[in-house]
Amino acid sequence: MSSRLFRSLGLFLLFCMGALAAAAQEPLTLRQAINQALGQNPETAIARAGNQDAKAAAALARTALLPQLGFTEDISRGNDPVYVFGSKLRQGQFTLADFAVNALNRPQPIGNFSTKLSGSWMAFDSFKTQKGIRRADLFKASAASSAKAVDQQIVFRVVGAYQSVLYAQREIDVAQHEQETAAALLASVDDHVKAGLAVESDRMSALVNVAARKQELIAAQGDLELAWAQLSEAMGATDLKATELKPIEPHAFPELPLEQEIATAAKARPDLAALGQAQSAQASAVGAAKSDFGPRVSAYGNWEEDRGSIGSSGGNNWVAGVQISVDILPIGKRSQLARESAAKQKIDAQVAASQQHLRLEVSQAHIHKQTAALSLETARAAMDQAAESLRILKNRYGAGLATITDLLRAEDAERQSQSNYWHAVYGNAMSYTELLYATGTLTPDAAEELQ
Repeated sequence: MSSRLFRSLGLFLLFCMGALAAAAQEPLTLRQAINQALGQNPETAIARAGNQDAKAAAALARTALLPQLGFTEDISRGNDPVYVFGSKLRQGQFTLADFAVNALNRPQPIGNFSTKLSGSWMAFDSFKTQKGIRRADLFKASAASSAKAVDQQIVFRVVGAYQSVLYAQREIDVAQHEQETAAALLASVDDHVKAGLAVESDRMSALVNVAARKQELIAAQGDLELAWAQLSEAMGATDLKATELKPIEPHAFPELPLEQEIATAAKARPDLAALGQAQSAQASAVGAAKSDFGPRVSAYGNWEEDRGSIGSSGGNNWVAGVQISVDILPIGKRSQLARESAAKQKIDAQVAASQQHLRLEVSQAHIHKQTAALSLETARAAMDQAAESLRILKNRYGAGLATITDLLRAEDAERQSQSNYWHAVYGNAMSYTELLYATGTLTPDAAEELQ
């Protein structure tokens, strides 16, 4: 019975270990890399903190509409004539004897326990508060749009870094294949030299070719390490280890008219939306600065209780009123208005410049996408042709109908064609990513279509 139990337990542990090993070998998908970046990249945390700050500022602006209430408990003692006279009056303990000249000039020290409640409310400030609230709300919306723009920047960088790793891995595959081909070619040349069908210089050329292929493999390995470092930085993962990535296969992407893409960008670009919202917010700031010249109406009230000791009875009093004020020498307010107006002119110019640059950015991305798609087709055909040419020249060299120089040229052309092909695959995917970014539609879901 115990042996069966141990056998079952052992099989269960083996199954769990196999499952864990399979899970560990699961390739890292592009969507997983993007999700991790959006959760861990410090730039995302900065953008979210700015968003929270803007929300708090919007809530703070609304507090200006609320009444201000205060409570004060004051304990004092002294013999200052004015203090003694006033305290006795407020305590309700003033008598005829307190009118004596000596009592007025040299009073005995007394204590006062004062409890105060005070309140004020800005009833009207020429709509300055309302405009300030609108300004804060628009800045809050601008911060939210800016956070979306940061997210798209991070997605763009992750896609680029992810693609760089894939391209570097392909370059290593090509370099390793070419190194094996060079070694096989060297062995073939050695056989030809021994058989008297080739000269020693052919063997030297083959040796140089082997060394060159080894150098290319070393360079490709260095490029891969750098690509992993870039992906790690883009994902905000300082401890990211090299792992298998899910390949991005070459395929055609949707083709839309340029004018439609420009119209989409004008509506969807979060950075432009943030700038436009900041422009409206600054217009509200100018309006608030103008309203500051207008009259202000405020209400106030105070209630106070004074006692000679903490447990004794005393007197209480209250005051309430309405105050109307106008600044008749608003020099500082004029300077503030000039400052806000200058800031408005600056952001107006920024919006105009961004709108003008929008068409160029989308047009460039559109052209890059079209060019990359054509380059991919050409590179695929060139790679097939180079492989066939190398096959023919190998046969010709084996038959003594071609020189080692011809064969090395064909081998180099075949290697370059493979590198060009994978570079075209990388460029095709990145050009589509660039177009999504330029039109403001580079969401994690959209990026997932690449894979």
